[in-house]
Amino acid sequence: MKAYIFNIHDVVLLMTAAECLLLAVFQLVLPARERNQGLLLTAFLLIVATASACTLLLWNDQIPALPLTGQLLPYFLFAALMLKGPAIYLYVTALTQRGLRLRRRHALHLIPALALLIGVFFFDLTSNKLRYIAVSGQEVPEQLVDLIWDLATLIPLAYAAAGVLLVRRYKAELKNEYSHFSTTELSWLNILTLGVLASWGWTLIVHVAAKYTSVETADHLGIADNYVTFILINAFFAYSLAYAHQLLATRPQQSREPENSEAPSAEAIALVQRAVEVDKLYLKKNLNLEQFSERVGLPAKEVSAVINKHFGTNFFEFINSYRVEEAKALLADESKAEMTVLDVLLESGFNSKSAFHRFFSRLVGISPSEYRKRALQGRGEATSL
Repeated sequence: MKAYIFNIHDVVLLMTAAECLLLAVFQLVLPARERNQGLLLTAFLLIVATASACTLLLWNDQIPALPLTGQLLPYFLFAALMLKGPAIYLYVTALTQRGLRLRRRHALHLIPALALLIGVFFFDLTSNKLRYIAVSGQEVPEQLVDLIWDLATLIPLAYAAAGVLLVRRYKAELKNEYSHFSTTELSWLNILTLGVLASWGWTLIVHVAAKYTSVETADHLGIADNYVTFILINAFFAYSLAYAHQLLATRPQQSREPENSEAPSAEAIALVQRAVEVDKLYLKKNLNLEQFSERVGLPAKEVSAVINKHFGTNFFEFINSYRVEEAKALLADESKAEMTVLDVLLESGFNSKSAFHRFFSRLVGISPSEYRKRALQGRGEATSL
């Protein structure tokens, strides 16, 4: 009977490694939108390809023994496992901070990987020892091997959690700087980072289960992890093509308002109030903080401080609350009864039907159509009396 080197689950690892290599090459030849985004995505794809290939070599006993599968494999494997966390975190950073430049301080993310590789070298951890197989009568340092695997599992998971928090912070920054933004690209990025967190969390579950369950159970869980990785790789590349370039830029970190800054002045508060209550700047579609600040004649940091500290909200909520009030006035005006809801939302400064309905219903408690119906009925009853 013919023996097969690879089973169907091994093929998934092979496909993941091969596809990552192909996508990495494809990413390099794509027209550059943001240079660092492309480089970091390419690095992530190559790292995942290396991790998948090394995982296959480590656990497939049918592959002939080579120097790579004995002495060198642990270095490639753990370098890939430890670097995938920083790679995905820096990629998300580049997506959410346009114009990000890689600096020397970013090299600090290499320290955990270097430290682990030094440990692998110092304790001479070969592939057999990583598989808990004693060689030449040497006792396998199981606690040490467990620690190495623990670190290779936990550190990427910590980076994945940091990436999720980074996306949440980015959403808060958008609300501080824009009166309108598409949530589609942001939602997909949030789903992807949560997917990475869930996938690497599953890897941790598999790692823990391997210690307390049967080998067969651990193998089945690990195989499921390989399939999830394959799906995520495709999702990330599709996102980079379809949505990544559409994310809005936020101000550089150093230009944001310090948390311990002084309370805004009365003059600054008056200028901001006049801009919305008299000049009605909120009627300008796609208004952002920079444009608003230019019209007011104040630095963006000062305007942000007024909105955040005096009004207790962010720029997104501040501007759209005035737009809703404008829409309410139009909907309740009998002379504007011929206007459609679409006309009203555009006249109020909104440029998205879904955003208008969502915001209006949240602030008013009913839909725009229901509000108009009640308002006009109330006017009619008052007139009849």
